[in-house]
This record gives sequence, C-alpha cells and structure tokens, in this order.
Amino acid sequence: MELHPRIVSAPVDFGAIRSEFGLASDYPAEAVSAARDAVDAFAGSRVDRTDIEFVTIDPPGALDLDQALHLLRTDTGFTLHYAIADLGAVIVPDGALARESLARGQTFYLPDGTVPLHPPVLSEDTASLLPGVDRPATLWTIDLDAAAVPRSATVTRALVRSRARLDYAGVQADADAGTLHPSIAALPEFGKLRIEDGFDRGAISLRLPAQDVVRDGENWRLELEPRTEADDWNEQVSLLTGMCAARIMLEHKGTPLGLLRTMPPPAPGAVESMRRTAAALGVTWPADMPVGRMLAGLDANSAEALVLMSEATSLLRGAGYTSLADLDDQSPDRLTHSAIGAPYAHVTAPLRRLADRYTTEICLAHCAGTEVPAWVRDGLDTAVDTMRRTDALANKVDRACVDLTEATILRPRVGTGFTAVVLREATGTRDAEIFLPEPPILARCTGEPPEGATVPVRLTTADPTTRTIAFTYGD
Repeated sequence: MELHPRIVSAPVDFGAIRSEFGLASDYPAEAVSAARDAVDAFAGSRVDRTDIEFVTIDPPGALDLDQALHLLRTDTGFTLHYAIADLGAVIVPDGALARESLARGQTFYLPDGTVPLHPPVLSEDTASLLPGVDRPATLWTIDLDAAAVPRSATVTRALVRSRARLDYAGVQADADAGTLHPSIAALPEFGKLRIEDGFDRGAISLRLPAQDVVRDGENWRLELEPRTEADDWNEQVSLLTGMCAARIMLEHKGTPLGLLRTMPPPAPGAVESMRRTAAALGVTWPADMPVGRMLAGLDANSAEALVLMSEATSLLRGAGYTSLADLDDQSPDRLTHSAIGAPYAHVTAPLRRLADRYTTEICLAHCAGTEVPAWVRDGLDTAVDTMRRTDALANKVDRACVDLTEATILRPRVGTGFTAVVLREATGTRDAEIFLPEPPILARCTGEPPEGATVPVRLTTADPTTRTIAFTYGD
C-alpha cells in the first residue's frame, strides 16, 4: 500500500460557497455607522472590576474575544469570575445594527475569512475584550465547593480590563511547565474536577478527528484540528456558565421566559447497540459505567476509539433551541442537553452568536430583580427562528468547505491507493464509513470492509464541481 506525504491542493474558490448559500459579504453602511458610533448605555451604573486580573484564551490571531476569566482557588473551593462582552449595552434595540444582526444570526467561519455577525469595528475592536483596555462586560461570579460544584451564581454589568491574551497551545505549554499565569493557575484542577462531574451527570464528549482547512501559501491542505487538555479545561468554564444561566432562568419565580440549548436523550436501543459494538471490538465496558466515561478512557488514536466515537454520534442528535415561554411540558427530557447532562443556555459568545445577547439580558434582569427588557420579550421568538435557521446553514457551509477542499486535493489522485480505518461496516442501506489519516478524511466506501480494521482502499471519484469523493475497498 502506497503511503503519502502531506497532500495540498491547488487554490480553492470558497467565494463560490458564499454565493451558493447567500452569505452577505459586506455589512450595510448604516449598520457599520451604528457599530462605529456605539456607546455603552450603562456606562454610569457599572461596577468597576478593573482590579480583577482577567486573561483571555483564544486561537492565535483571534480578535473577537468574547470571554475573559479569572479563577481563584480558595480555602473552600473556587471562585470564578467570567467576563463576557456586553453587546446588549452597545446595540440599540430596533436600530440598523440590531436588525442586521437579527438577520445574520451568527458568524460564519470559512477557511479564507469570516462572514461576521457584527461589523469588525465592534466585534474585533470596541466590544472585544482585548488586553490593556477597559471594556463593558457582563460579569459572572460563580462560587464553587472543593469538588468544583457550583454553590451560587450571579451576573451583573461591570467594567473590566484583560491583562493578557493567551492561546490554547501556550496555556498547555505553561501548564506542563508549571508556569501558568496566576489568573488561571487553578484551571487544570478546576477543569479536571468539572470533567469528572460531567461524567457523573452522564455527559458525553466525542473526540472524533475534526478536519481543519488550512492555508498553505497559495494552496490549501486538510489537518486534524489540534486539541489540548487546555481546550477541555477552558471549555468547562463556558459549559459551567451556561449551566448556571439555565438554572437562573428555570428557577425564576414568575412568568417563564428563557431560551435553552437542548438535546433529547439517545434513541431507544442506541446505547445497547454501542455495547454490542464494544464487545465485538474487545473493549471492556462495565455495565455501570456511563458512555462518556467509557469513551474518555479509550486511546483516542486507536481504531476501537474511532469506531465507538463514530457510532456515539447517533446518541447526540436533535440539538435545538427551546423557549421556556412556549414549553408546556417542563420534564427533564425537554429541558436537558443530553450531551452535557444538564439544562444549558448559550450566554458566553455574544460577539459571534445572536442568542447569547437575549439570554444574557434575561439572566441580568432575574439576578437584579428587574423586568426583562421589552425588546428581549418581544423579539425572543424571532431570535429563536433565526438561530435555528442559521445553525442549519452554518453546518452546511462548514461541510461544503471541507467537501470542496477534499475533492480538490484528491482530484489528481483518482485511482491511487490509501490506507484507512473502517469506522462503520456497510449495511443493506448504506456504504461503509472510513477514516484516512493523511490527508485526514472521513468518507464513504463501497465494498464490505470489516469494522474496526485497517484496510486498503482506492480512490475512485474526486469531483470539485459536485464536491464529492468516493472510495472502494481493496488494493
């Protein structure tokens, strides 16, 4: 079997995908002017917390910095301060910027650039939590016990200042060297405790290879998206805050108002099917061990892990948005995000996602004991519709960019042999699914390769016009 060095493609035209899916390239001038002239509507009533030494953790080069954190280990547990960019304070309800963001719903990420939710003058400058400058923020204060279980949570408007812009690889290197920034020195311990709490709740985190389209000079290549422990620890901060936000909305006494990110429980029989697959692969899975804990214990690079995590995607389907005002049945299954194992709400990425601006205002009002703003009450249903529509669109855009890159990279290699891991065997209704390590590709494959095996496959189709590729089993 022929092995291949890193494979790159000729230039790829992602502009065609923008046109196909109707992604706006330019922001209307009126909305750009509103973003440029935006002022803090709550400047005179904010709590000054510029004394807290916040830091941000984002990918290298990112400028739309939504979150800044400060985590303190105390005698009784932890205190988390989590500052989130305050978009509700700088966007005028019913103004040109509000209307345009309502239409866009979220930022779309393409390999050659973004289609932003807000004009960059706002999202990458005046509203971004950049280091060394004072910024309006919504400040979450969460008190946790020694096991990192929250005891209380509240949110208020504050003025904050980030001290440093960090990235995941740097944080991981500092953690390995024992030189973490003092503001996040407790993050590894906190993150590990929160991950353990997630397993106890039944949370499921998949570590399937994630494809990333990367520029290579004038060309493009596919890489596996890097993932460090620091990514996982930082993710726990955002998940915890979203869970606290959901609790604030659910526990409020009065007319139900709120927006949860939900996912139904796995389909009947799905976990039993996974257990049969694990047994066939020789993976030990005690009867009392939750799915998430079993998956986390596997070597992520092994064929067994790839197969079981691929099958576990069938457990995590049907994610959506649930408005509390429209929900008659408030049973746990209707309120919970099954992958998280708890009720959850989006509140930590308002620069990039419309829903967060609405849910944050609801939590602010509930914590302050004030009325939820009329623009939130009256506009929430429309915002939900926008999020549902643009989530589906974002998934299609992401898939189209990867499919186009795959087909362009592989077009000169039709007829070439590769080595692949079989993630799922063929059935009477669908082809087998395979994973190629280089270039990293998830694809369908004709024939009947055995599940979990490393097998020879041959590329039979690579068509950039239709964005399709096809493999067949055999050398």
